[in-house]
Amino acid sequence: MDIDNDLDLNLLQQFSCLGTTDRDVLIGQLQKVLGYQLNTTECAFFLDMNNWNLQAAVCSYFDIDGPKENGPSMTLIKDVTIGDGEAVPPNTRFVKTWRIQNTGDTDWPPACSLKFVGGDHLGHMNRVSVESLRPGHTTDVSVEMASPGKPGVYQGQWRMATMTGQVFGEVIWAILTVAEGGLLAVTQQMEAFHQLGSPTHNTPICPTATNPFASPKGS
Repeated sequence: MDIDNDLDLNLLQQFSCLGTTDRDVLIGQLQKVLGYQLNTTECAFFLDMNNWNLQAAVCSYFDIDGPKENGPSMTLIKDVTIGDGEAVPPNTRFVKTWRIQNTGDTDWPPACSLKFVGGDHLGHMNRVSVESLRPGHTTDVSVEMASPGKPGVYQGQWRMATMTGQVFGEVIWAILTVAEGGLLAVTQQMEAFHQLGSPTHNTPICPTATNPFASPKGS
């Protein structure tokens, strides 16, 4: 078995020595070790398959679902959310947008999606479809979210995935500050109104209508 060098084996050994039988704790630990590549249900599957032994579950994951050679690749270019960095009021809808790039050597397979894999689930959407990208090409992916009712800082993790469920690329973090008086939603609404009010490109300008009540010229 070949495990990438960036996997901290010392951390795995420490986890295996904890001796905890709390399954929720083990699921959370497995998610953390794997960089939130799996959701809680998938983590439970690997742990149950290995009698809830954390180190054995990690080994099984890399044997079965580890990154494949020449598989799809994705890099997060930047967060292009309108109003990024502003707080959001409680119980408010907003849109999070990321610009991503195909940094691999092959086209992405059809029917890929960006899916929620762990942390705080902000809203009702579990995944959004993403177009197939050619190598080097970029696209913007938007997810409709909703802020929780309690002020605080919330974090969720999202991953690109193929139609068969194989995750690839970097972990995308959705980090949100919820606070009374937050302006992010207002900023996005103002931008939407601005876009609606902007003239559409290639739209012909209509000539000024003739006033039927105007006096004839020369009269």
